Amino acid sequence: MYTFLKRCMDLFLSGVGVFVLSLLFAVITLVVWCDSGRPVFFRQERVGKNGRPFLIYKFRTMVKNAQELGPGLSKSQDTRITRTGRFLRKYKLDELPQLFNVLKGEMSLVGPRPEVPRYVERFKREYETILKVKPGITDYASLRFRNEGELLNTSEDIENCYIEQILPQKMEYYRRYIENRTVWRDLGIIVRTVCSVFAPYRDGLRSGDR
Repeated sequence: MYTFLKRCMDLFLSGVGVFVLSLLFAVITLVVWCDSGRPVFFRQERVGKNGRPFLIYKFRTMVKNAQELGPGLSKSQDTRITRTGRFLRKYKLDELPQLFNVLKGEMSLVGPRPEVPRYVERFKREYETILKVKPGITDYASLRFRNEGELLNTSEDIENCYIEQILPQKMEYYRRYIENRTVWRDLGIIVRTVCSVFAPYRDGLRSGDR
């Protein structure tokens, strides 16, 4: 029953979201295009439910050849981030195209954030459980690490910082979510995610959620 209700909620809310935000989608598309040209969208392979790969959609926030100029991870001060990209990242507007991933059934509104294949392979044992559910646009880990780029600013080796410190904590949040997920809990996470854009907590979560 939970799976059915969750899918109904995903289809309804993401469909409404795409309709209501259609003008915003058009404006962002135009601004990104004028600021740094094509492509407007960034696509990257991620690992979905049951280990099935899919392409995640985002508005492009970095220069066109960013992957050739630096690591896959980025600090908030990364010089590869465009002017428009900094604004989109600050308010998480670059994530909006993932509503189409939800409509396609590749993602859910709420669930563990999908990772790139190399990190899933590195933590293969942990992801055996995580990949039993659909990845999501937001979850408790997304709220906790809302300012992940700023956390990486303090590290000289951002790859090591992410692998050794941040990702293990994220996976613990994923595990807790999977063990306690309900439709009402999902709705609560969605509401708090929207609210965090306008009035964020210091780290995105109250202490009671840890």
